[in-house]
Amino acid sequence: MKQHAPSPIDPTRQDAADEAAFSEFVRGQDAVQLQAALWAAQRSAGLNAADEALFQTWMMARPVHAEAYAEMERSFRQVRRMPRETVALLKAGLRDSGSKSTRERIANVASPERRGWLSGVGRLVPQAAMAMAVLATVGGGWLGWGHWRAQPVHDELYVTQRGQRMSVDLPDGSRLQLDAATRMEALLYRDRREVRLVDGQVMFNVHSDAERPFDVLAGHTRVTVVGTRFSVRHAQTGVDAGKTVVQVESGRVRVAQMGSMSAAVELGPGMAVTADEQGRLERTVSVAPNSVGAWRAGRVSFSDTPLSQALAEFERYGETRLMVRDPAVAAMRVGGSFDLREVGTFAQALPLMLPVKLKKLDAATEIVPVR
Repeated sequence: MKQHAPSPIDPTRQDAADEAAFSEFVRGQDAVQLQAALWAAQRSAGLNAADEALFQTWMMARPVHAEAYAEMERSFRQVRRMPRETVALLKAGLRDSGSKSTRERIANVASPERRGWLSGVGRLVPQAAMAMAVLATVGGGWLGWGHWRAQPVHDELYVTQRGQRMSVDLPDGSRLQLDAATRMEALLYRDRREVRLVDGQVMFNVHSDAERPFDVLAGHTRVTVVGTRFSVRHAQTGVDAGKTVVQVESGRVRVAQMGSMSAAVELGPGMAVTADEQGRLERTVSVAPNSVGAWRAGRVSFSDTPLSQALAEFERYGETRLMVRDPAVAAMRVGGSFDLREVGTFAQALPLMLPVKLKKLDAATEIVPVR
């Protein structure tokens, strides 16, 4: 039988296959563990002063980062003591972690004292498997520098409860003020900065850095800045529920629907724009610069706002014990500026603004129409 020599391996195709295998592996891994492994691999190869500073920033951001890094360093030492043949088979195991033959071959070449750990390689024991995978990819050139640099150096979730506010100083020098009932994730990369506003509103004072643009993602809206002071609201309840509202106090920002820059608008001081639930922009309007982020002073302004939304806005800061059951009353429009801490004053003003009266119940006050 005529035998054919094996076809030469295309290095480019092999690198692509290896990188795809690694990407598949890390998809289900813990993000902190992965980042710790990437830092450990790159530090073993040597970091420049700038990247070492970023590493120290990442380490100090959260206690779990330092713990994960120390654990990964121990796993790296374990992997480095393995024979080359074992590491090669482990790499093969990444491509076919479910293969029984691969697991058996790994167990056969391993020394007796290592078989206990290696016998589970088909299931990829978390820390050691992660260390091996990252060493193989970063050290071997599959993954490359680009993927490592694409990992955030700071990733933190910030949450405030009803009635609570929070000031956040990011490692890049930016300062953020979170309003009540707000949920936000901040991610800092080596070449860009990103905040994902899930719910609530935030006042931004962005540290200017032309080399690292700052983006705020809220719903289907993207706000891009370099250095400025502005507020972004994307709340699921209260005024403009579901929409995104951007107001600029100083500097300039660009606002666009996610995935499209064709309809982007630029806002300067005293300008504002609202985007609907799909990120489509409405017309820009003028606002007083000193009114941007009025919630920081404990105030809220309503302008032709449905009463139901106004009440929901007060509920973001505390229990109002005000209720509306009549749809016609809920749709009535209110306007004016009010102290968020004085919901009682707001309630007492309603009969002066609308054809309604207050009806006392056991545990609440109902707003009812005047008959």
